[in-house]
This record gives sequence, structure tokens and C-alpha cells, in this order.
Amino acid sequence: MKLLNYCLVTLTILLSPAVLSSEINSGDTAWILTATALVLFMTLPGLALFYGGLVRSQNVLSVLMQCFAICCIVSVIWVIYGYSIAFTGTGPVVGGTDALFLSNLTRDSASGTLPESLFVVFQMTFAVITPALVVGAFAERMKFSAMCIFTVLWVTLVYLPACHMVWGGGYLGGIGVIDFAGGLVVHATCGIGALVAAMMLGPRKGFPGGALIPHNRPMVVMGAAMLWVGWFGFNGGSAVAADSNAAMAILVTHISAAVGALTWMTVEWLKSGKPTVIGIATGMVAGLATITPASGTVGPQGALLIGFLAGLVCFYATQMIKSYFKIDDSLDVFPVHGVGGILGILMLAFVGKPEGFLGAGASGFDGSVFSQFMIQLQGVVIICLWTLVFSWIALRVTSLITNLRVSNEDEDEGLDFGEHNESAYHSN
Repeated sequence: MKLLNYCLVTLTILLSPAVLSSEINSGDTAWILTATALVLFMTLPGLALFYGGLVRSQNVLSVLMQCFAICCIVSVIWVIYGYSIAFTGTGPVVGGTDALFLSNLTRDSASGTLPESLFVVFQMTFAVITPALVVGAFAERMKFSAMCIFTVLWVTLVYLPACHMVWGGGYLGGIGVIDFAGGLVVHATCGIGALVAAMMLGPRKGFPGGALIPHNRPMVVMGAAMLWVGWFGFNGGSAVAADSNAAMAILVTHISAAVGALTWMTVEWLKSGKPTVIGIATGMVAGLATITPASGTVGPQGALLIGFLAGLVCFYATQMIKSYFKIDDSLDVFPVHGVGGILGILMLAFVGKPEGFLGAGASGFDGSVFSQFMIQLQGVVIICLWTLVFSWIALRVTSLITNLRVSNEDEDEGLDFGEHNESAYHSN
């Protein structure tokens, strides 16, 4: 009888919530805690400083303010309905309402080997940086109030459906689209959204040919360096485990960033006669954006090729957007992030399969190279068209509520004073 009681007590303990939650892995949890901090670090202060240095001195505070406000706005959206729409439900395009206000989230809730609370905040940092990247397209000319409204609409109409379609159990994930860390969900959406915004707002006064030069190159380099470091959490954390996939993702991320930077620098050097610090920093970002979707499938050899193509293709895409199409995407969001993310999505079909063309894959995928390429291409078409349409709708609705663009006087004087009654620099 005592033995039976002992067995019952033991069984009760083993089935208790505290023990059931032992599926949470402390190593995985520690790594994703770190990765979450790194991804947030990419937006604040990394991206904010990178963009802030690229604009003129009278607009630096406006860019910092936009990045800061977006972080706060999107974080609240994520708690109220963002996480629920992106990661619950089985709809092909949008998720469900089971997790509105994170109502069912407890300390013991688990998502795989992680506390669900950690998965929630890790994915929140991705949702934060994506609309923050779009800021680069309309820098120096969009009203702050319009930016706030547009962010709410854009995240709701574009980011959340894209996230669900690819990562949350939606249509694209179901057909086998591979997007390890956000080539479609983050970079394609922000790139296409940026292109639409730049076209709808029109160019800055003085574009092209005006004195629209970066005011603080050291700030650009500091921000770029922070992005490089933070990207290890962005890509490595997307393994959602402290394992060999995370380690390989970090390795190939670093390789692609370095090769992309050197390639951009070399092309610029050959074309203009001198390499620039803005060029090498932008090439690094292009290498990071392009490897992002492929970082879970390619190996070092694939990363070398992707980094080279990133520096080359994104460089010429930047030249074409500004010089040929005359579109004032102020800080090159579409040619760097949009083109880079799409390039990485498509390239992984060729270098992500160990026995495939070039045989450079780390973990690979099922099926032939051609079949995977067609799947990836379908993902690109759907996400780009969706983003194009709903970015236009978000901007159109915003324009019905408030003017999208600041007045001519505020644009001349600078958004720092015109929109925020502040100035970053004061003369003695």
C-alpha cells in the first residue's frame, strides 16, 4: 500500500505543471534572451543612428524620434492583436484572435523549448524593426503624425499577414517557402513599402542633384556597426535554439556582410576613383539583408556567393532607382533591403541544397533546385503584390486623415524644429 501511494505521489509530481514545463530548455532560453536584446539593439540605437547620420543636420532628431516612436507603437500593437494575428489560427493569410491582449499567456506557457513570453517578445523585435526600416524612404519630408498613423495601418495590413503567411502557419509556409529570418517577412515588405511611400510622397526639394548629403558619417558607421552585431541575434536567433543551426547562421551572416561590404567598396572605387565609408557600410547592410532568408540553409561557400551578389546587385540597384527612375528613396531602403531580401530568397534555392547546384548548403531542403526555386518565386510574387497594394492603401487612408508631407517651410527649415520644436545642434 505504501508503495502504491509512493507511485501515485511520484506520478502526480511528474505530471504537475512545474515538471511539464521542464521541456523549456535553459540553453535555448538563454540564447534567445540574448538574441532578443540584440535585435532590439538593431533598431534602438543601431538603425536610428545609421539613418540619423545619413540625413541632413536639421532632420536628425526627426529620424531618431520616428524610430523611437515606432518601437513603442508596434510593441503595443503586438500585445493587443499583433501576435495573435501573426502566430495563432490556421487561416491562409491571417491568424486568429485566441491571443488578443496575450490573455492566455502565463509564466508556465511554453513555445517549443522556450517560454512563450520569450517567443512573443523575440518576434516583437522583428515587428518593430520592419516599419522602422521604411522610415528611410520618406526621411526628411513626412509629417510625424502621418508616420504614426501609417505605421499602425502598415503593420496591420502588411506585416502581420506576411508574417502569418510565411511563419505563422499560413499559405506560404504550407507550400514550403523558406524564409529563415525575414527575406520576405522583413526585407521584401519594408523594401516594397518604402518604394510605394517614396513614390507617393514625391522627392525631397533639391532631388536630384541638390546638396542632400549625410551630415554625420561617424554616426552612420556607429549605427552600421551596431546593425552588424545585432544581426547575429536576428539570424542566429531565428534558429530558436542554441544549436548548430544558430552557429552556422551566425557564421554565414558574418561572411556575407564582409563580402558584401568589400564588393560594394570595390565597385564604388572602380567607378568613382575613391572608396567611401558610406559605401562600405551600405554594402555591409546589403550583405546582411541578402543572407537573412538563406542563413538557415546555406553554408560558407554559399555565403561567399550571396555576399558578392549582394554588394554588386544592390549597388547597381541603388544607382538605377535614383539616377534612371528618379525615385527619391532617401536612404536606399528598396535597393538595399527589398532587392537584397528578394535576391537572398531566390538564391537559397541554388546554394541551399548540399547536393544541388554549387553544393553549398548547410542543412538543405527537400525536392529539386528548380521546384524549390518556383516555390520561392511564388512567395516573392505574393508578398510583393500584397505589400504593394496594402502599402498604397495605408498611405491613402493616412492622407485622408492628415497631410502626408510637411509644409514647404518646415521642409526648408528642417523637421527637427518644424515637427518637434527642437534642434540637435546649437551654435555658440
